[in-house]
Parts: sequence; C-alpha cells; structure tokens
Amino acid sequence: MAKEEREHRSRKSWIIKLVVALVVVAGVALAGVRIGAELAKEPEPVITSELLGQQLQSVQELVSVDYRYTNMGKFENQLDFYGWHVPFTGKSFIISYDGIIKAGVDLGQAKVDVNELTKAVTVTLPESAILSHEIPESSIQVFNEKDGLFNPITIDDYTGFTRDQKAAVEQKAIDNGLLTAASQRAGDTVKSLLELIPGMDRYTLAVK
Repeated sequence: MAKEEREHRSRKSWIIKLVVALVVVAGVALAGVRIGAELAKEPEPVITSELLGQQLQSVQELVSVDYRYTNMGKFENQLDFYGWHVPFTGKSFIISYDGIIKAGVDLGQAKVDVNELTKAVTVTLPESAILSHEIPESSIQVFNEKDGLFNPITIDDYTGFTRDQKAAVEQKAIDNGLLTAASQRAGDTVKSLLELIPGMDRYTLAVK
C-alpha cells in the first residue's frame, strides 16, 4: 500500500514538473514572438524640414524635362567699310544640328516648412529654369560653305553662330511652355515622393 502511494506521488510530481516545463517553454516562445515582432517594426521617421529636404535632393534628376529638337540655320557675313560691302569678303554656310534642352527646378533651393501644431507641411519650390543645353557634335552637318577670298570661314564663325542659335531656340522653347511644364512636373513629383514617406499621412501637404 505504501509502495503504491509512493509511486502515485512520484507520478504526480513528474506530471507537475512536466506541466511547469511546458508552461515555461510556452512563455519563452511567446516572449520571443513578441520581441521579434517589436524588432521587425521599423519606427516611423520624425517628420522634419531637414528630412524632407534630403528626400527632395535625392530626386533632383527626376524633376527635369527634356526638350529635343532639330534646327537649321544660315550664317552670312561680309566685311563692311563705312556701309560699303567689301568685294570678295562674303562668306556663308548652312548648318543643321540636333539639340537637347533640359529644364527643371533646383530642389536644393526648395524651402520646406513643417508645422507640428497644425500638422501641415508646405514646400515652396524655386522657379524653373534651363539647366543645360547640349548639341551633340555628331549631329552637326554643314552645307553650302562659301569662303570669302579675303574673309575665310573660321571655327569662331561656327561656335559664335551656334551660340546665337542656342539662345534663339531656348527662347522659343520657353515661349512654347517649357518652363511651365518643368514647374508642373516638379510639383507633381515632389508631392508624390513626400506622400510615400511613413508618417506623412498625419500631415496635410501643400507644394507651391
């Protein structure tokens, strides 16, 4: 009888130890799951003007607009002496070329204001401008060159004429709305970018 009672107590003690062990294991596993979940969660960045300014500068190239064109112009020159055209000094050529004008906004000059009281973010963009104007040398073709006997064509004639042509084409592009398109592109891109930043859903965003 005593032997059976001892076996019963031993069996009961073993079951209790097993239950305790299972409870401990379950607790550790649950704690691990919770810690893992906490570590996996990335804290939302604090919305500051510095943070948003850095984000804007990282997409500088995305806010530009390319204006591609093909142009042709004629250069003519003749020496003049008090209103009298000097004979045998007339020279001319026709040149055609392709060009790429890039217009956009310098996001490094953008002003960002974060108002924590009203939960409002205001981004003020600078005016758009022409950022670059390239004419690939491979696209340049010269036709109908005519040298003056005493006034030959020089490399300065080509470079000077091309420079003047650039200015004229840029003004034409501006008149056709290039800078307006660049400003619109910049505003849309900036707004789309900032809205993706975690935590921005708590703010109203205005880009102007």
